[in-house]
Amino acid sequence: MTQTAEKQALSATRWSVVLIIWAAGLGAGAQYGKISIVFDRLSEMYPEAGNSLSLTMSMVGLMGILLGVVAGGFVAAFGYRRSLVWALWIGAAMSALQAMHLPYGLFLATRLIEGLSHLGIVVAAPTLIPQICIPRHRGTGLSIWSTFFGVSYALLVWFGLPLVAGWGVAALFAAHAGLMAVLALVLGHMLTSVQVPPREAYPRLQGLPQLHLSIYRSPFRIAPAAGWLFYTTCFVAFLTVLPPHLDPSVRVSVMSALPLVSIATSMTLGVWLLRRVAAVKVILTGFALAAAAAVWLWMMPGLPLACMGLAVAFGLVQGASFASVPQLNADPSEQAQANGAMSQAGNLGNALGTPLMVGAVAFAGYDGLMMTALLLFIGGFLVHLVLGRMRRETAPI
Repeated sequence: MTQTAEKQALSATRWSVVLIIWAAGLGAGAQYGKISIVFDRLSEMYPEAGNSLSLTMSMVGLMGILLGVVAGGFVAAFGYRRSLVWALWIGAAMSALQAMHLPYGLFLATRLIEGLSHLGIVVAAPTLIPQICIPRHRGTGLSIWSTFFGVSYALLVWFGLPLVAGWGVAALFAAHAGLMAVLALVLGHMLTSVQVPPREAYPRLQGLPQLHLSIYRSPFRIAPAAGWLFYTTCFVAFLTVLPPHLDPSVRVSVMSALPLVSIATSMTLGVWLLRRVAAVKVILTGFALAAAAAVWLWMMPGLPLACMGLAVAFGLVQGASFASVPQLNADPSEQAQANGAMSQAGNLGNALGTPLMVGAVAFAGYDGLMMTALLLFIGGFLVHLVLGRMRRETAPI
């Protein structure tokens, strides 16, 4: 990169690149969503699978749980640009194979490999975005990134389901493969002009346990993931378990509005706050509002306005959690580790949340659901308070 180009890169945010990276996030979200929206049809494709059909969803998340922290080190060593582009190519290849109606065992193998692709995208992409945004735009760029999961699901419902209805499940997998391949080509070209940090040394296998411990013990690197664990344990599970407790006349409209209000809040109020206060303060505000909304819903079961209040709180936690990564960790390799830990925490939260909420309802009904949600929101608030105190104690005088 020439000196002039470098100055331009530092003086202006490349929003076109941010949006294409966000589009890669949509492809990553679809790695979950494409199975979710056709899950009932998979039993027709693989009648022999039985109860093991749930593995088609959990295989992707399993890789995030097992390798989330490790992925940060390997992405930093392999290179952020190369990791993102190759993750897209691998995702495209796996979707193309899935469109060929493989035997069930091979289909599960492609889902496992797709988990590596997903991990590469969600670690490399949010680490690259701060590198192409000027400081005051980093919160906005990462707030845009934070919407990828919700937007991806919405697009799959709007466009993916009609595609499946007309052409079958294989057509959806083929379309996803094509999207990922196009994104790999476009980003492979666009990212060549993006200045990125030098590559790190590959982590040594014998040093991986110590790498985990160093991240878990760092109040800077683990903070985004620690709060994210409480958020993800509640968000998807709450959307899954809450509907039966809503009035049937408003159930569909409320549940459809919840993720959209959350995204809108992240992109409006969340961005406005991130330009004025630290991301951790926005996260604390979000958890406090979520706790208040949970009490409101507990006192007035199923109230639509209280549900919208909870969605607003979710939106604040969502965008600010990603924005907190570069604010707390200046070094890109540490950002990659923090993003890897967030991926690990998010997958673990998604895996634990629904069984936890279902168990709470089975044990104590609606009261159990709201008590569990309230405790999770208070837990997210407290863990950020504790880690904030630890950061102040370890900061140089």
